[in-house]
Amino acid sequence: MNFTKDILLNLPYKAPFLFVDDVLECEEGYIKGTYTFPASSFFYEGHFKDKPVTPGVLLTECAAQICLACYGIYKLKGLAQVPNVAMTSNQMDFYKISVPEEKLIVTGKEVYFRFQKLKMAVEITNEKNERIAKGEISGMIINTDSHA
Repeated sequence: MNFTKDILLNLPYKAPFLFVDDVLECEEGYIKGTYTFPASSFFYEGHFKDKPVTPGVLLTECAAQICLACYGIYKLKGLAQVPNVAMTSNQMDFYKISVPEEKLIVTGKEVYFRFQKLKMAVEITNEKNERIAKGEISGMIINTDSHA
């Protein structure tokens, strides 16, 4: 499987809400991907004045897209239609701010996958291997035919 091609093509997101540049590694129990928030992203203008910082909620979403959605697609490979994986809960601790144009490396280790629920231990670092955030994210497979 060409991870970047096959997994990214099946993601249910598109710009400006796609927070995955590449999937570097993906195997049973583990995923590693990257994303760089562009300096031109609209939210930097107001978060914070004259000193832009990537919002924690978007860092969490980036981790969820890589560790739940991308890994979920890998986990469910071979299905005729790739179902969506929606985040249901998260617990993230933040250790360092992330600035525009900083390449983020997101890793995830599977905690469990059962009863249509996926739980991942995640970590976000920068290219200097400095920890930005760490925590756990859970998601469930959702029916793509309805939003209920």
